[in-house]
Amino acid sequence: MYLVTAEEMREMDRRTIEEFGIPGRVLMENAGRGATDILCSHVQDIRTQRVGVACGKGNNGGDGFVIARCLAERGVHVVAYLLCKTGDLTGDAKANLNLVQKMGLPLVEITDKESLREHQHAMQGFGVWVDAILGTGLSTPVRGLYGEVIQIINDSNAFVFAVDIASGLFADSGRCGLCIQADATATFGFAKVGHMVMPGSGLTGKLHVVDIGIPKSIAKAVGAAHRLISPQLLGPALDRPKHIHKGDLGRLLVIAGSPGKTGAAAMASMSAMRAGAGLVTLAAPQSLCPVLEGLVIEAMTTPLAETQSGEIALSAREAVKMLLAGKSALAIGPGLGTHEETGRLIQALLLECPVPMVADADALNLIAQNPTLLKRAPSPVILTPHPGEMARLTGLSTNEIQENRTEVAREFALKNQVHVVLKGANTVVAHPDGLVCINPTGNPGMASGGMGDVLTGLIGAFLAQGLGPERSARLGVFVHGAAADLIAENIAPAGYLATDVMSMVPKALAGVWKNA
Repeated sequence: MYLVTAEEMREMDRRTIEEFGIPGRVLMENAGRGATDILCSHVQDIRTQRVGVACGKGNNGGDGFVIARCLAERGVHVVAYLLCKTGDLTGDAKANLNLVQKMGLPLVEITDKESLREHQHAMQGFGVWVDAILGTGLSTPVRGLYGEVIQIINDSNAFVFAVDIASGLFADSGRCGLCIQADATATFGFAKVGHMVMPGSGLTGKLHVVDIGIPKSIAKAVGAAHRLISPQLLGPALDRPKHIHKGDLGRLLVIAGSPGKTGAAAMASMSAMRAGAGLVTLAAPQSLCPVLEGLVIEAMTTPLAETQSGEIALSAREAVKMLLAGKSALAIGPGLGTHEETGRLIQALLLECPVPMVADADALNLIAQNPTLLKRAPSPVILTPHPGEMARLTGLSTNEIQENRTEVAREFALKNQVHVVLKGANTVVAHPDGLVCINPTGNPGMASGGMGDVLTGLIGAFLAQGLGPERSARLGVFVHGAAADLIAENIAPAGYLATDVMSMVPKALAGVWKNA
């Protein structure tokens, strides 16, 4: 599914009006009527409620007037609040205000703080608020009169329904200052990037997309630089004919582990097998292999030369090159440690690895010492940083990354020609062609140790099975979150472990293939 920016949506609207001759007023009517249907599905006793509709001076306010009119037609007690002078409205918004006035609907004009104080008590008595104050064009934090109205709505006990986007939310980034906290949002045409990125995704409530009549040819011509990951985007199931054998299902090499971090190596290997990899070989410091052989009984283990501190030594380079012969993918990093020799080995592997690679955890910290090497990698590379690791890779602060997750990931992927999986709520997957995908699965219960190791194994398994870096990265994050969602929905929302998620991967993967 497309996720659009404000500019992409404006261009779709413009071309629909100019090239297909569909009037903007028709699009606004479609939007308002569709939003009304959704609102009534959420508030089934809406005829017993008093509904306030807060309308700004732009087209978002015009949508609000359509909703007010449609609610009145259904017998709902509705009051429209115009947060500007009537003379400030133009075009389609003005036309719909005129219809509200012709119908004789209650209309309150609030133009300053004095008139707001006059009506504030009445505004606190609504059971439902429709937020049609600001739309997708917002680029600065909300202040003044609009800000005070937003605060009144947020402080009420009403069900809050946002029109297109919660007022105060930036459509392209998910950032905001003072913002409506919506229980549900009806957006028009396509979901916006800001709906799916924190903190925006936490302020949107239940998101619905209303088809307002944008022709498919226009949407395709304008395009979108962002996608929402879905089973349909992930493609068809892997073909497994009856005569298939384990060698046909991918041969993954996992390089992981150091003293105190054997669990990371084990989970990456086991999750790869849960995701269908035919053969998994775990290469680890030689002193750890006896422990790992007891943890990962389905995988093969191979000892590598180690430093005095027990981390993989540079002298293991030739052994690793031999191990890579005949493999179809490499997963590297979980629990690896950050010894200087290990770092030199990682840098050498970047320049000579003959198969697609997914790098996580300590591998990322070692790559961050010289990220320019990424451009010289002969095979596709997927990086899976959390915000702290992304900060080390980019030189930005964690706050800077979190404030603009999609653009930071996109710029790094473009600059270094790698695939970036920026982990966190609504994980961002950025590709070297500039496309950014956002993952809708997952939940707060995943905030525990080992989850990243499981993800590394999943992506490595899909790479090994020949899905390619784009599909492997997207499928990995989607299945990872979907497995956790199955646990949260059916067992408990928190307190589950990374190994629990791993055990649920086959069921989550089956669900993806069923709906692809």
